Amino acid sequence: MALSNLGTAQIQEKDRNYVFHPSTHLAKHSRGETPNRVMAGAEGVYIWDTEGRKSLDGFGGLYCVNMGYGCKEIADAISEQAHELPFSHVYASQSTKAVTLLAEAVVEYFGENMRRVYFGLSGSDANETNIKLVWYYNNILGRPAKKKIISRQRGYHGSGLITGSMTGLAFFHNHFDLPLDIVRHTTTPHWYRQAQEGETEEAFSRRCAAELEALILAEGPETVGAFIGEPVLGTGGIVPPPKGYWVEIQAVLDKYDILLIADEVVTGFGRTGEKFGSHLYGMRPDLVTIAKGLSSAYLPISGSIIGERVWSVLEQGSEKFGPLGHGWTYSGHTLCAAAALANIKVLRERNILEHVRDVGPYWLEQMKSKLEGHPMVGEVRGIGILSAVEFMRDPAKRVPFDVSLQVGVRAAAALLENGVIARAMPHADTLGFAPPLIIKKEEIDIIVDATARAVDTTFKALQGEGSL
Repeated sequence: MALSNLGTAQIQEKDRNYVFHPSTHLAKHSRGETPNRVMAGAEGVYIWDTEGRKSLDGFGGLYCVNMGYGCKEIADAISEQAHELPFSHVYASQSTKAVTLLAEAVVEYFGENMRRVYFGLSGSDANETNIKLVWYYNNILGRPAKKKIISRQRGYHGSGLITGSMTGLAFFHNHFDLPLDIVRHTTTPHWYRQAQEGETEEAFSRRCAAELEALILAEGPETVGAFIGEPVLGTGGIVPPPKGYWVEIQAVLDKYDILLIADEVVTGFGRTGEKFGSHLYGMRPDLVTIAKGLSSAYLPISGSIIGERVWSVLEQGSEKFGPLGHGWTYSGHTLCAAAALANIKVLRERNILEHVRDVGPYWLEQMKSKLEGHPMVGEVRGIGILSAVEFMRDPAKRVPFDVSLQVGVRAAAALLENGVIARAMPHADTLGFAPPLIIKKEEIDIIVDATARAVDTTFKALQGEGSL
């Protein structure tokens, strides 16, 4: 049956009967008790459903539609590649023009001491690759015990076995027998929520580094292989690091010869106003995880960018033991590579970095102007085209709402009624925003005004219930 012949109700019924959705209450969905919006089309920063309801996508899908919907250059590149050569594997030295040129573009775009790119399909599988490489690296160097991975509480690095373990959110651990014992977690770098009374951002950063060092010493530096972190916490609340954080952390890692994995899945390719978040915060990663912004989600593709320090040891390993035994069928997928290559070309030709540097500060200024001081707003934060509004029962004393009230979820629902999509973040009562990087100031104004109205609506509803 053609899709055009199916009504919304028919699609929803089939969806309830056949689709296994991520991060969904399965029983309620099957019974039709959860919203089941069926998306149908999109253009620019807007997306609409089969019933004609149009929304400004304030979260860019899942932080990923960076070049916006309907980018002709990317769509045309996909079509041309599909007709010419839709797929060819890259095992055993075989390659394609698309994947070769993409690897060159990625290495040159990141710069510094990066050497090679290993391509996959998702940020999760890229991080799986990174951890295997950390273990291989230390085995080749004769350090078989140096395998533990340190992540941060509230960090997000995927939902596989090792990647879900590195993720510091209980939602991704509960009832899955995670985290695996080889992973440890250290302090969340969120000054607003974690700082002690009177502690400056700089002092808090020093304490984060001291707590990391204490953990390393407790575990034994000879057992710790890598530290993984997002330049800006993403799913854990869209939290830029406190002042001096990455400089302090890097010093500890250097002291104990621990590799740094920068998870740039959210922050890469211009999201922060720099090419990568690592550049913005002075990080010196050995491995870099990329995905989302690599192709603006037009096709699934990820990558592990390998630095000189690691690459030289990988080559040593091959000289000694032969081919490195790691691969996915769709590593370096031809069609996905063509999409990503076109995406990077658009990113450059449209001067997206300059655009983000122009509109990003404007957005944060407007959000702070309209929302700071509201009786249930604790913090307004952001960097580049990333922003978050965190709600508190008592903002001055930093007392959160009872989780049962689902304040963040209710605020997101009220915002959707105002025509804007945002994400209720899973850790706390926080609205997250990460629209396409092409967003204009007038569209930012729409988000800010709609958010202010939604917060007021939610606040009044809580007052009416006696929940404040």
